[in-house]
Amino acid sequence: MFPYPILTTFLVLMWLLLNGFTLGHLLLGIIVAVIASWAMASLRPEKPKLKKWYLLPKLLFIVLCDIVRSNIAVALLILRGRKQGHTTGFINLPLELEDSMALAILSIIITSTPGSAWLEYDSHDKSVLLHVLDVIDENQWIETVKERYEKLLLEIFA
Repeated sequence: MFPYPILTTFLVLMWLLLNGFTLGHLLLGIIVAVIASWAMASLRPEKPKLKKWYLLPKLLFIVLCDIVRSNIAVALLILRGRKQGHTTGFINLPLELEDSMALAILSIIITSTPGSAWLEYDSHDKSVLLHVLDVIDENQWIETVKERYEKLLLEIFA
């Protein structure tokens, strides 16, 4: 009945603090708190199934190095201005990943790296639409994401 009893209790208390204590507000607060705790229970994510958790530091190191490198590249691009052949663009990236936690981590990696953003995931086609600040070679971007991140995430979560 109460998946999160502490949350339910504090929601009732907050309700009463905001509205004053009456029997009607107590009953209404309990109803709202119980429904809210049920809603929170339905949002509970699955526990991640890490097969090779010891590869996480390697992934973290790769991501941190790429973030520093991308920061420098974006700063130089902004300071120097656009040259011929440097254009922004969208890349449709096919993926092999299916685990929701691995996809979430990949989206965080891509979006936290300056110059790229995860825009849309198509679960039917298993592809991601990326926006890239400086697309020199689309195939190089696809290969980089697949080799540096997806391959490692497949090992960690497969």
